[in-house]
Amino acid sequence: MNNEKQNKEIEVIAAAMLDKKAQNVVAMDLSGIGTAITDHFVICNADSTTQVVAISDNVVEKMWTECKEDPLRSQGRENAFWVILDYGDIVVHIFKTEYRDFYRLEDLWSDAEKINFNDDEQ
Repeated sequence: MNNEKQNKEIEVIAAAMLDKKAQNVVAMDLSGIGTAITDHFVICNADSTTQVVAISDNVVEKMWTECKEDPLRSQGRENAFWVILDYGDIVVHIFKTEYRDFYRLEDLWSDAEKINFNDDEQ
């Protein structure tokens, strides 16, 4: 996938997360890390399982309407503690807040370049 397409998709995902009041939205560029399973992570969290599902649904909807992309796989919607949407080169992680604090993906991939999104930037 070319960088321009990836960047657009990351922007769409981040905006969809922020539309549903996601917290701490971060995109991580893993493309330079040889052991990474994907090129990018986009991560956020929410305080309730209802909000986790709403964010997940909005990401799926916006990725389809704006980029014509459906996730290749998704997992976690049934309990909504940690929803993963796999778009191939981009993997989306939507955590319930305490699970994000526990798993700390940003620390595991600490050498990845990060972009922080917030409402002021959108």
